[in-house]
Amino acid sequence: MEHMPPASSAAAPFTPLDFQLVLLRRMADHNPVLVEDARRELGASVADMREANRRWQAMLHSRRARAAVSRYRSVLGEPEATVRRPVGDLTCEALLWPVPLWPDLRFEVLLAPNNAVWNEWLIRAPGAPAPALRTLADLTPWSCTVDEAARAFAPARPLEGTAPTRWRLAFTAPDADTGEPRPCVAEFTWGLLQRVSFPTG
Repeated sequence: MEHMPPASSAAAPFTPLDFQLVLLRRMADHNPVLVEDARRELGASVADMREANRRWQAMLHSRRARAAVSRYRSVLGEPEATVRRPVGDLTCEALLWPVPLWPDLRFEVLLAPNNAVWNEWLIRAPGAPAPALRTLADLTPWSCTVDEAARAFAPARPLEGTAPTRWRLAFTAPDADTGEPRPCVAEFTWGLLQRVSFPTG
C-alpha cells in the first residue's frame, strides 16, 4: 500500500488514516505484533502512529475541543449509516463508520436523546457474519467484539476497564481440550478483544 503518513502540522486535517493509527496505538500494549503488521498495512511508521495519537489527545483536551460527535464527523466524514437503537427505555441513535483495517467492523458512536455521546467503539458491521465463539480457543486477539463475547458466553459480567477506551468482561467458557468450564476475564480495547486472562486464587 502506498505510504501516506499523517501530516505532522497541527493545521493539517486529521484523517481517517490518522484515526486508525489512534485505534492501533491503544491496542499496542496487548498485541504489539498485530499492531505492527496493521501499521505496515497502512503504510505508516511508528513515528506516524505516535504523532497521530499526540494530535488526537490534543484535540480531546483542547480548550476549544468540539463536541465528540462533531469531532468524529470532522475526522471520518458523514457516517455510512445511522441506526435507531433501543437502550433500556430510551431510543438512541448510532452512527456507523467503516474502518478499512477491519472491513467486517464499523466504528460506532452511540448518541443519547440529548445528543451526548454514550459510547464509542468497534462493532460488527450490519449483515457481516459473527464469529463462531464456542470455546476459549475461539477467543483470539481481534476475533470478536464486546457484544459478541457477552452473547456467546452469557451470562457475562462487566468489569471496570483498566483505562479509557478499555472494557473487561468476566464469564465462564469451555476449555477447548477438556470441555470443562473455566472462569476468565476478556479484555477489549475500543470494543475489540485483545486478550483473555484467568483469575487465580
